[in-house]
Amino acid sequence: MSGIAVALITVALMLILIYAGLHVAIALLLLSFAGVWMLRGSFDIAANMMVLSFKDSISDYLFGVVPLFVLMGLVVAAAGIGRDAFDVAHQAFRRVKGGLGIGTVVANAIFAAITGISIASAAVFSKLAVPEMRRRGYTKSFSVGVVAGSSVLGMLLPPSLLFILYGVLTEQSVGSLFIAGILPGLLLTLIYSLGILGAAYFVPSWVGGDAVAEDDTPLMGWSEISRKMAPIVLLVALVMGGIYGGVFTPTEAGAAGAFAAILIAIAKRRITWPVFRDVLIQTGHTTAAVCFLIMSASLYSRMLAMSGLPGWLGTQVMGAGLDPSTVVLLVMGVMILLGTILDSSSIMLLVIPIAYPVLTAMHVDLIWFGVLVILAVEIGLLTPPFGIAVFVVKASLGPSSDITLWQIFKGAAPFALAMLGLLLLVFFIPAIATALL
Repeated sequence: MSGIAVALITVALMLILIYAGLHVAIALLLLSFAGVWMLRGSFDIAANMMVLSFKDSISDYLFGVVPLFVLMGLVVAAAGIGRDAFDVAHQAFRRVKGGLGIGTVVANAIFAAITGISIASAAVFSKLAVPEMRRRGYTKSFSVGVVAGSSVLGMLLPPSLLFILYGVLTEQSVGSLFIAGILPGLLLTLIYSLGILGAAYFVPSWVGGDAVAEDDTPLMGWSEISRKMAPIVLLVALVMGGIYGGVFTPTEAGAAGAFAAILIAIAKRRITWPVFRDVLIQTGHTTAAVCFLIMSASLYSRMLAMSGLPGWLGTQVMGAGLDPSTVVLLVMGVMILLGTILDSSSIMLLVIPIAYPVLTAMHVDLIWFGVLVILAVEIGLLTPPFGIAVFVVKASLGPSSDITLWQIFKGAAPFALAMLGLLLLVFFIPAIATALL
C-alpha cells in the first residue's frame, strides 16, 4: 500500500472515530502511530517517533504561554473583572435602544482583551448579562444569542489561545498574529453593535419590543468607573503593550499578566485560597488537554510528512490549475463544515498540518490566513449540532433555566452570519488583517 493511501485511510478513520465520540487527541495519537507503523513496517520506529515528537513539541519554550494565559484568564474571571466590564459598558450605552445588548458585546470585547478564551466569556456573561436582559424584557433568543455570539471575540482579539495554537502549528510569530487580530476583532465588535442597534429600531420584536427603550439606570460616578476600569486598563497595557513594545515575549507577557491578575484579585479582595486552588486545578486541566492535543498533532504532522500526502496534494492542486484564493476558500469551507461536529482546536489540528505545506508552496500570507482560520473555526462555535459556545451558555444558565438549546442556536445565528460576512470581507480586503503589521 502506498504512503498516500495509508495517509488518506488514517485521515478518513480519524474523522469517523471523532464523529463517533472518541476524543480527538486519542484518535490523532492512535491513528498517527498506526500510520507510521504501516509506512515503516516497524513498531520500534513508530514508538521512537512518538517519543521524539512528544519531546520536541512539549519542550518548546513557546508552550509556556498556554498555562500562563489560561491562568490569567481564569483569575480575571474569578476576580469579577468581567462584572466590572459589564457594569461600565452597560452605563455607557444605557440611553441607546438595545443598549444592554450592545453593552454586553463591548464588555465581551474588553474581557477578551485580557483573557483570550471564548468559553470563559460565554460562561461569565451567561450569568451576568442574560438575567439582566431577561429582567428588562429582552427576548430569550436575543439575550442568549448576544452572549453566545459575542463570546467568540475572546479568540479573535489578542491574546488568543487559538492564535497561539495556530502559531505553533505553522511556525508563525504569535506577536504578529496577535496584531493581525486587532482590526478584525474591533470590526466584528462594531458590526455586532450596529446590527443590534439596527434590529432595535427596525425589528424590535426580535430584540424585545418595549425592552429596547432607553434605560433609566442611574449614572455611575467617574470615581466608580475609574475604579472598575483601572485593573482592565492596567492588564491590557501590561500584556499587549509589553508585547508590541518589545519589552516581553508572548510567554513573558503571559507570566507578567498572570502575576498582575493575581495581585489585582488579592487587592480587590475577590479571591480566596479555595477559589485560587480551583483556578489552579482548572488551569492544569486546560493546559494538559491543550498540550496533549498539540503532542498528538505533532506526531500526526510527522506521519503526514512521511507519507508524502502534503506534497501529493500540492501537486494535485497545481495540476488542477487552482489559484491560491480558490484553495484558501476551499480550506475555509472545510473548516466551517467541520465546525458542525468538532471544536475549534480539533479542526485546526486536523486541517492545518495538511493545508500548511500546500499554502506555503503557493506563497499564501500565513498571518492573513491565520485570521481567516480563526474566523472559520469560531463560526463553528455557534453552529449546530456541536456549537460548544451554545452548550456552555446552556450549562452556565443552570438546569432550572427555561431557555432551550434551540433558542440559543436561533439567537446566535445572526451573529454567526455576521462572522461569515467578516470572513469574506477579510478575504477580499487582506489589509484588514495586515495593516498594523
